[in-house]
Amino acid sequence: MPIIVQLSDIHIAAGADGEVDDRSGPVRALRNAVSSVLALPDRPDCLVLTGDLTDKGLPAEYARLHALLSPLPMPVFPLPGKHDDRAMLRAAFADHAPLAPPDGDPQAPVRYTVDVAGVRLVCCDTTVPGRPHGELGPERLAWLESTLAAAPQTPTVVATHHPPIPIGVRFLDELALHDAAEFGAVIARHPQVERVISGHVHRAAAGAIGGVTVVTCPSTYRQIYLDTSVPGQAAVTGEPAGFAVHIVGTGGPAVTHFVPTGAYRPLMHVD
Repeated sequence: MPIIVQLSDIHIAAGADGEVDDRSGPVRALRNAVSSVLALPDRPDCLVLTGDLTDKGLPAEYARLHALLSPLPMPVFPLPGKHDDRAMLRAAFADHAPLAPPDGDPQAPVRYTVDVAGVRLVCCDTTVPGRPHGELGPERLAWLESTLAAAPQTPTVVATHHPPIPIGVRFLDELALHDAAEFGAVIARHPQVERVISGHVHRAAAGAIGGVTVVTCPSTYRQIYLDTSVPGQAAVTGEPAGFAVHIVGTGGPAVTHFVPTGAYRPLMHVD
């Protein structure tokens, strides 16, 4: 039963002195998330990070992120978000061969494919340096097309930072994936894609594009207030942090569970 765990929007942040305080909210929240992943009864096959891993893209933030993730025994596959720096991300995760840029440019888009227990994980960078919205453009769309065409029989999960669907929260949808229609057209041509998983919105949400279910992941830190009114408020809430667990390639449709982080009372067994 292939299991992919997704963490997103971690936002490890350095202070004014350039150092990361171990007592800071994002650090404590990530520790909770890591502990919760380790407490799962069945060990996941891998962990995918769908962007905004740091707050400013600083080396100290990535170094702390890498260290906090080190207790996890499974492979970790990162993607950048709008707050990240591609070169700094690559440097921090230099032990991850898929992150090596094909043309040697450390600021090139991060895009790679890995095989995870018989499932294909396709990680596709949607970020635009210096801008908050997402966009793939012709080159990345062509890469995605050819990558999916290379393994038409293998169950596949496509990971992005920006979701290719509207969420219904105005300020989030203004920062959406601008070429979502083109992305959806690519996805629709490849029926082996079982799930598109994204971050960016700090909420669990679900929709569809190209006939495929799209889910967004809660933040390990803070959740965005669900305000669908117009114009609405841009605000965070005290809702629980969490992560997503994707069960894929079992012969039926993929299933996604959302797991809150933190300690809960012991199991109560039922008959």
